[in-house]
Amino acid sequence: MNRGLSRIIFAVVSLLFAAFFLAPLGIVIRGGFSDSGHFTLRYLIGVFQNPIYAEGLFNSFRIALGTTALVILIALPLAWLTNRYDFPGKRWIGSLILVPMVLPPFVGAIGFQQVLGPYGGLNTLLGIGPVDWLGQMQYGGVIVLQALGLYPIMYLNASAALANVDPAMEEAAANLGCKGFTKFRRITLPLMMPGLFAGGTLVFIWSFTELGTPLILNYTRCAPVQVFDALKEIGANPFPYALVFVMLVSSALLYTAGKLTLGRQAHAMQGKATVATVARPVRGWRGFLVALPFLAVIFVAMTPHLGVLATSFATPGSWYQSILPQHFTLDNYAEALGHEMTIGSIRNSLFYSALAVAFNAALGIAIAFVVVRSDIRGRGVLDALAMLPLAVPGLVLAFGYLAISAHASNMDWVKNSDFWKNLLDVRANPTLFLVIAYSMRRLPYMVRSAVAGLQQTSVALEEAAANLGAGFLTRLRRITVPLISANLIAGALLAFSFSMLEVSDSIMLAQRTDYYPITKAIYELFQLIGLGQYLASALGVWAMAFLAVTIVGASLLLGRKLGALFRI
Repeated sequence: MNRGLSRIIFAVVSLLFAAFFLAPLGIVIRGGFSDSGHFTLRYLIGVFQNPIYAEGLFNSFRIALGTTALVILIALPLAWLTNRYDFPGKRWIGSLILVPMVLPPFVGAIGFQQVLGPYGGLNTLLGIGPVDWLGQMQYGGVIVLQALGLYPIMYLNASAALANVDPAMEEAAANLGCKGFTKFRRITLPLMMPGLFAGGTLVFIWSFTELGTPLILNYTRCAPVQVFDALKEIGANPFPYALVFVMLVSSALLYTAGKLTLGRQAHAMQGKATVATVARPVRGWRGFLVALPFLAVIFVAMTPHLGVLATSFATPGSWYQSILPQHFTLDNYAEALGHEMTIGSIRNSLFYSALAVAFNAALGIAIAFVVVRSDIRGRGVLDALAMLPLAVPGLVLAFGYLAISAHASNMDWVKNSDFWKNLLDVRANPTLFLVIAYSMRRLPYMVRSAVAGLQQTSVALEEAAANLGAGFLTRLRRITVPLISANLIAGALLAFSFSMLEVSDSIMLAQRTDYYPITKAIYELFQLIGLGQYLASALGVWAMAFLAVTIVGASLLLGRKLGALFRI
């Protein structure tokens, strides 16, 4: 790739990141340290002195720690069994284990409330009185729901890490008398630690800043909900800025500490195993025993999905002191699809997500070309910068965009112009900020997909086209893009589907009914008395089916490389 063109792309991408990613973070940081234009630590110190904010941060840390620990306990044994054994139905079970990714945890909370509520299915099944399990265990409920929704990320990373462990090292350890769990603890686990760190970091940051699940479960004593409640004071109260800054720094410090710790314990190993581990065939009752943990996890993980599905078909009021709804109907779907908020939210989400994917495709391909096809200095920095949105909480970015909008909307030239008001004021029209937020949050998926495709495609084909007189754009259009189309489609599918079901950005940025995306509509519908939870469940099932199709399509196109999209 021409060095001059590479440098231009590098400069343009850097400017876009500065405007759309670094600027919101800078606004958040400045807001927490500014008092009438002067630097101060009063608000930052006040966050820790305020018992409500301090408790919220501590609870968020506990939620993230508990969620990450539970995710590791679920995913690591399953990944090890997948790597070591070949059992009947392995391919189908491997696909089903990813099913929880098709439903945001906060939507699953609706189903959990029906199953674990005071008059829900569990109490009836156990034959006990009205016990509100979620009301008594809100903290545990948030952890369980988030872990059941996020463990596939760890599973994908752990499976990829195990596939890269050279079996010769384990065989050498076994020859020296190191066997069983000792061999796993001293040889296999250290070698796969980078993959576990990649998945664990993403799960920790995700659960530390998750907004939707605590909102639905009414667990208000955590930092994300406190930030959400403070949105009305975003222009006048600096404490929310300081609180968001503390969340940002906490995520960064935890990531850095883990990276440094694992860096010191790094063990030399080739990038990929020279010989793949041969899975041991198991059949009969042994095969069933190997498959049993998968089936148990799938059953428990699908409980929220089944609860949402049953609620969506239940006649209002019919799921009372019964294991399942006593009467079923399709009216909830007709009512949901006919509701003005629902139709508009589907249309809005399709529009926002399509624009975000178009932006991601152009930016992702450009970044991938600089990283893979050029030799300019700093291309590694560009690659790391493109993956940084995975390490920065979506809640922090959304708050930054809100702060930018609040500042811009107070300017006279914005107030006096309908065009600029609709463009820069989220209270009038959040389209621009939602598209930017979706784009920044899901850009890593497109970049990693494009990078993987270019690494697998020989540059000789592009060089041959160049020798025949084809320019860069012609080579890109007629040679490169067709060759990596499967990777681009997979990245676009994931970026589009996760944008459609983005939670934090949607709930915080969309403030007018006309511009609600799907997840904000689900949340608002759930608040309605009477039919609310049934309509929200029906809309949640539609979103669940949509995301399931896109994830299956992406997994078929990328295979094991799907895990690389969820790696910082």
